[in-house]
Amino acid sequence: MYVVKSPLSDDADLKIVAEALQGALVDLLDLSLVAKQIHWNIVGPRFRSIHLQLDDVVATARTHSDTVAERAATLGVPPDGRAATVATGSGIGVTPEGWVRDADAVGTIVDALAAVITRMRERVAATGKPDPVTQDILIGITADLEKHHWMFQAENG
Repeated sequence: MYVVKSPLSDDADLKIVAEALQGALVDLLDLSLVAKQIHWNIVGPRFRSIHLQLDDVVATARTHSDTVAERAATLGVPPDGRAATVATGSGIGVTPEGWVRDADAVGTIVDALAAVITRMRERVAATGKPDPVTQDILIGITADLEKHHWMFQAENG
């Protein structure tokens, strides 16, 4: 089997970066699922605006999850986006089932974004020395997530 050779020469550096990328992948995949779940089940007077806003989060999470997975592959680390891996590795709490009132939907997505942002900032700090390229990718992702976090917080302000 062909194995991609990592441009990172230090095994310890590669381990740190691989764990950061895998964690980011899992969190982003779960964020896209959580946002879609809420998107399908939101009810209330602000249904339409929040419904559409949730699609923006899904698009951001899906785009960035692909970037993260491809960065891992570039470094010779096979990304793992299987459902079981996402279910056991995500830092996002439980998403309510069934219909979700608009204010509760906003609260749920604010909490989910906050959880992912906290973990992304830890990954940004961890990858600075071993791989500034990965760190740069994670910084951009974190900035996009923080913008969504701000916009959803303003919904219930």
